[in-house]
Amino acid sequence: MHHILKLALISLMAIVFMAGCSEEKQGSSETKEDKLQVVTTYSILYDIVKNVGGDQVEIHSLAPVGSNPHEYDPLPVDIQKATDADAIFYNGLNLEAGNSWFEKLLETAGKAGEDAPVYRMSEGVEAKHLTTKGKEAEEDPHAWLDIRNGIKYAENARDGLIAVDPEHKEAYEENAKVYIKQLQDLHEQAIADFNEVPEEKRFIVTSEGAFKYFSAAYNFHAGYIWEINSENQGTPDQVTKIVELIKNKKPSALFVETSIDPRSMEMVSAETGIPIGGTLFTDSIGKPGEEGDTYIKMMKSNITVILENL
Repeated sequence: MHHILKLALISLMAIVFMAGCSEEKQGSSETKEDKLQVVTTYSILYDIVKNVGGDQVEIHSLAPVGSNPHEYDPLPVDIQKATDADAIFYNGLNLEAGNSWFEKLLETAGKAGEDAPVYRMSEGVEAKHLTTKGKEAEEDPHAWLDIRNGIKYAENARDGLIAVDPEHKEAYEENAKVYIKQLQDLHEQAIADFNEVPEEKRFIVTSEGAFKYFSAAYNFHAGYIWEINSENQGTPDQVTKIVELIKNKKPSALFVETSIDPRSMEMVSAETGIPIGGTLFTDSIGKPGEEGDTYIKMMKSNITVILENL
């Protein structure tokens, strides 16, 4: 009899435990569903919004890590995510303009109206423009490579999240405060580190001309093969021009970018005899668990690689 009662008690406890697990899973699912549904156009914005949004947000990045956000081709899942999103964050400054892919996405997702919850992360940034003949009216999108602009991005992420989810205003404000302090410290450290580099050595050459904002912030000069990824890349004329500039400036190293085919820069390196010193992050953070897998880590990596090679 005692044996039967013991078995019955164990069975009852198992049922209660399983029911508890089921309720916990259901509660977890409900919690996930209750999170603010956010879409960003590429991985750098994804990470900034994630830091500001914290546990309150569920984020989907359109252009995946390592890809080129200048001319992205949205997938059906992207359209569905954008349709269901409580907020969409984009860079602006000409980044998502290639093939008008972002504008078309917003129209398809029903988010094209003036009152739609779509927020430009570069709001308030002093835009720099392209210098290629015929493109002088176009803005250069790479504002985030100046960490001070990364701070503006974080502020705009905070304000956008509060606009659509005022209930969690205090959480967004506190997250942003902590994150912005980290960015400010990194910017100040970058200035201190780069001040140790002689001015004549402050010349970086990359495939894409993404370092205008960076150069202005940290007192560098920049050379490139092509100016922006949405134009022709590595043409004979472009290569000839950068080879002439390199022979004149004599930098100690060249750089390739994580999201760009290195073959054009390898050709320039072979032509000039200047080695490729390292890899820089421009349009994407690194893959999870790898080098530069957050905005702060990618900027730290860039600073370190540049310092080591100059």
